[in-house]
Amino acid sequence: MSDAALTSRPAHSDAVDTPAMPLGASDEGGLVSEAAPSEPLPGGEVVEPGRALALADFAPPAINAGERLMRLAYRLGIPGSTLAAPFRKAAKPRLLATVANPLPGSKVAGTALRAGHFLVHGVKSPIAQIDFAGAARMAPPLERVVHSFSWLADLEACAPREAVAPVAERVMAAWLGANAKAPSRPGKGPAWSVANAGTRELNWLVHAPLILSGQDRVLRARILTALSDTARWLDKNVGRAEDLLAEVAGWCGIVAAGLLLPDGKPRRLFGEAGLIRALGELVGDDGGVLSRSPLGQIEVIALLVRLRACYQAVRRDPPQALEAIMALLVPPLLALTHGDGSLGSWQGAWALDAQDLAMLVEASGVRTRPLRDVRQWGYQRVVAQKGILQFDAAPPPLAKHARTGCASTLAFEFSHAGQRLVVNCGGAACAGGLIPVRLEQGLRATAAHSTLVLDDANSTAVVLGGKIGSGVSEVDLDRRTLIGEKNAGATRLEASHNGYVTRFGLTHRRILILRDDGTELRGEDLLVPAGRKGKNGKVGFAIRFHLGPGVEVGLSEDGQGAGLALPDGSYWQFRVGGEGQLTIEESIWADGQGRPQPIQQLVIQGLVSRGGGNFAWLLKKMG
Repeated sequence: MSDAALTSRPAHSDAVDTPAMPLGASDEGGLVSEAAPSEPLPGGEVVEPGRALALADFAPPAINAGERLMRLAYRLGIPGSTLAAPFRKAAKPRLLATVANPLPGSKVAGTALRAGHFLVHGVKSPIAQIDFAGAARMAPPLERVVHSFSWLADLEACAPREAVAPVAERVMAAWLGANAKAPSRPGKGPAWSVANAGTRELNWLVHAPLILSGQDRVLRARILTALSDTARWLDKNVGRAEDLLAEVAGWCGIVAAGLLLPDGKPRRLFGEAGLIRALGELVGDDGGVLSRSPLGQIEVIALLVRLRACYQAVRRDPPQALEAIMALLVPPLLALTHGDGSLGSWQGAWALDAQDLAMLVEASGVRTRPLRDVRQWGYQRVVAQKGILQFDAAPPPLAKHARTGCASTLAFEFSHAGQRLVVNCGGAACAGGLIPVRLEQGLRATAAHSTLVLDDANSTAVVLGGKIGSGVSEVDLDRRTLIGEKNAGATRLEASHNGYVTRFGLTHRRILILRDDGTELRGEDLLVPAGRKGKNGKVGFAIRFHLGPGVEVGLSEDGQGAGLALPDGSYWQFRVGGEGQLTIEESIWADGQGRPQPIQQLVIQGLVSRGGGNFAWLLKKMG
């Protein structure tokens, strides 16, 4: 179905030598290990980790022989008007229905547009200074907003239509003036990537009242012509998309045009088959996109939500496969939420606000619980009362799927009662807003994540263009429940990766044990020789714990611990066992709007023998 080979493979408990639990915890203290049960969904259904999808989940809608012939003919280039109505004149461009927008935008960004500038991740860019032709390249986040026309939702959210339609028409006229003719193939200017063109076509159709309700008939005719021309351009070029996610966006634009433009049945049949096939290649067995990016997951859900609104506008049911895929996409995304409902910082994402995420999930219509053992997508989730642990237990995405690929294997985030204690920096995907573009590479590095780093080297190479190079290719994972007396059990995660084997001859193994009451997280990082005989010499190491926003930290007198004061008034203690010096360093974190916030990090660092070593630590709530 898809290249699931990039994801982690589970290990049996006896696949590696299991070390003693860190800092005095052991199986002998009344804890008994057993396999963890699957998390139930409402209604009693059980989600099996990494369950295989049925082929029916990606089957195109059933059509008769005549429709199959129509779809084939359209694919071969016969115009839709000829196939839909062969004995009459081609219909003039018009819209067949008005779509109700299912995903409101940002009122703040919309108000900024009315004031004359785009507001993207905290940066204001005057509309009058935007080069819509793309000769002068913009920052990537601004470029996506401008050319995908996602700003139409923001404008619609901030004021009544009659107040904002003139703004939309002015920007639309400027864009059409700069992009009067589509190029022969994608890539000739940022406006004509398949991702931007497909999303733009969908947004134009969903927000048509904003751009077509004015009195300027000439502009109205130009917009309708642009809708038809863009749909034809997508028909020819969707197969040249820059990646699978871009291809899905292109197919969504094609299907929406087939639904809402005249003589669209052949295009719709063509588009539905292509969309379902592309989704089958993009989505892994447990519903996670192959880029392993929560932002990619969000983008696919948002595209399908808007496309479903187009079906509803013409009173047609979407194919059952689209509904089945939507139901698969939401639970893995929820697995990366913290107690306050906001998003964890993984694969370039920022800590997307809970309100924005909740709005998307509500619009999807999917009511479900988070998957906690998403082995194909690669993230583990442990919920212990008010404590939530997220753990990256898979290799980074393949280069062909990555947009902002990060070397984050074996990193974790931890929150308690909605307060983030340990985070990753995040924000590589919004570099170009208030986060400078020059920081994008650094935010994708291993050191920007809460994990171990050897000799300041990434566990997987981070290369230009958001891609990922060689490094981690295999991750072994073991998850089990430890049952103790008087509800004093815990969940134990053990994983290892081979990212440092080639350079240093060492395998990084990490053990995390979260008590069931959520107040104690024990960890141990081990460096194990990959061969029978360890190499000579020593190498520098650093185990980084980026602390959540607002956490105040101070080192203990003995230098082996630190006190953490959280914004909610709670107090936590961090202790180190064994070798390594504990220090406090500065760091940054991308907040819910993609803006940089100063934070601090705890770092255990020193030199370790190439014969291996182990470093235990403890994070515990006091009082």
